[in-house]
Amino acid sequence: MPGGRFSGLTTRGRCLLAGGGATAVCSIVLDERDLLRVGVFVALLPLLALLLASRTRRTVSAERTLEPARVPVGVSVDVRLELAGGPLLGALRLVDAAPDAAGAQADAPPRFTVHRLSSRGTATLTYPLRPVLRGLHKVGPLTGTATDPLGLAEFDQELAGPQRLVVLPRVVPLRGVPPALGAGEGVAGAALNHQGQGATDVLIRPYRQGDELRRVHWRSSARHNELMVRLEERPWRGGMTLLLDRRDAAHRGRGADSSLEFAVGLAASVCLHLLARGEPVTLVTEDGVELTPPGSASGREQLLDALAGLRPSARTDLAGPELTAGSEVLAVLGALAPGQVEALCARHPAGGHAVLCDTASWDPAGGTGNAAESASALRRAGWHVAVATATMTPDQAWDHLVAAQAVAPAGTR
Repeated sequence: MPGGRFSGLTTRGRCLLAGGGATAVCSIVLDERDLLRVGVFVALLPLLALLLASRTRRTVSAERTLEPARVPVGVSVDVRLELAGGPLLGALRLVDAAPDAAGAQADAPPRFTVHRLSSRGTATLTYPLRPVLRGLHKVGPLTGTATDPLGLAEFDQELAGPQRLVVLPRVVPLRGVPPALGAGEGVAGAALNHQGQGATDVLIRPYRQGDELRRVHWRSSARHNELMVRLEERPWRGGMTLLLDRRDAAHRGRGADSSLEFAVGLAASVCLHLLARGEPVTLVTEDGVELTPPGSASGREQLLDALAGLRPSARTDLAGPELTAGSEVLAVLGALAPGQVEALCARHPAGGHAVLCDTASWDPAGGTGNAAESASALRRAGWHVAVATATMTPDQAWDHLVAAQAVAPAGTR
């Protein structure tokens, strides 16, 4: 009888109540007082069970703690449930809802049965979660079902509301940076790598075993009285604008194995890598919306939080506002349809760097666009391009991009 007076009775309790009532009626018809006593006793048992179960429901409270409440993909989270209340007169069944992406199974959410609390009236329950997909997940609510010892009555109650679990994209360590587009002497943009009217900026470090002798910087070696080598990397004086293509139509694959998740993980890794090197970074989506303010350490946390909650976009094109002038541009792209290379180049005519996801490798049946043709078109427009496939890791794609200028054929820069 859902919602009725005896909605807390189980099937067993309702059967006993009906049986006791029928026995009492029959005893009156047959004028059997002993049978009447039995019928009344049987009918009162479920009612007594109702009182016991409802008392447990009123006296038990719970509190949930996530340790930690903000983790990268694949890192375990300890969920602690603290129960408090009076003595349990029956069993207390607990179910804590958790989505699959947070590490639980849809057909087997965390379940517990508590028969008694400690002498202090408390109990502590723990279980682990290992999130498999970034996002803002909800753990809970925690539902408790109080029952009597005979299982005749039960009451459901929400003991703790849902709690947010922030699952950040996985960040991998990266090495080096692509050469700035204006790194060479006498080429367009070379002024970005000069300070005032002095000579070209030189990044040096101590010589390490295995370094090529042609990279030795003799002037710095004489000054430091030890061998110093010249780095191929150049600082981006104007900073870096990273464009993340999150268009749903441009990506393939499902869940954590999709090209979109690869792109988000690569973008997060690149941003943190450049910020650690002191390079200012601005992260924008394909429509030109800036996700977080660049710069400080607190901005790094905001950036990861923004990427954790990033959702696919329904946009189908790459048209948008001009990308920040005077800065290098790195685009992490999904599949490009005809005309979209031109739209991207119109937003940054000076060219830039791009990691192009070969979405056909994530889903051969549903892949759109031709990654090789799109990469060639971008190179002809002055972009340095690395093509990423489903078998690559973000750091491998980054290594290919770092080496892209060295292997770019003449006339494609």
